[in-house]
Amino acid sequence: MSGRGTRPALAVLAAAAVLALAGCGDSGSDSGASGASGAELSVGAAYIPQPVSASMAAGFLTITNEGDAGDELTSVTSEAGDVTVHETVDGTMEEVDRLKIPAHGRLVFRSSGNHLMFEKLKRQPKQGESVTVELHFAQSEPVTVEVPVKAATYQPGDGHSAHTGN
Repeated sequence: MSGRGTRPALAVLAAAAVLALAGCGDSGSDSGASGASGAELSVGAAYIPQPVSASMAAGFLTITNEGDAGDELTSVTSEAGDVTVHETVDGTMEEVDRLKIPAHGRLVFRSSGNHLMFEKLKRQPKQGESVTVELHFAQSEPVTVEVPVKAATYQPGDGHSAHTGN
């Protein structure tokens, strides 16, 4: 009769072993592109100075990553016009395919630094309006941002100053 009493105990042990192994399967790796990479992205301090040109504008924002893994901004789209990503190094502006967003770090777009360049605008955005952009990332899901149009002389209080760093 001792065989009958051990079967339920073995079943419980077997179930516990399966659950323990299932928990180990994917804990350290990520193959998805849905933000499960450990990047936790948020966007703030977004603005576009009212452009003086009818066809071009610049955009600025800060992408914060509070996650344990880095990501990359790979492109930006908008119905307002074509958007390209520019990096400024040693005073030289260059269009780039991607910019890194470090784990527990920020990617800052600011005047005289990294910035978004809006070209072939369908219409010139005016102060008080907003322009919708969609940010695309290597690992995370896209993020849609309403970017307010500010005065051409607007100076942000924080997040974009020259001493903020990238």
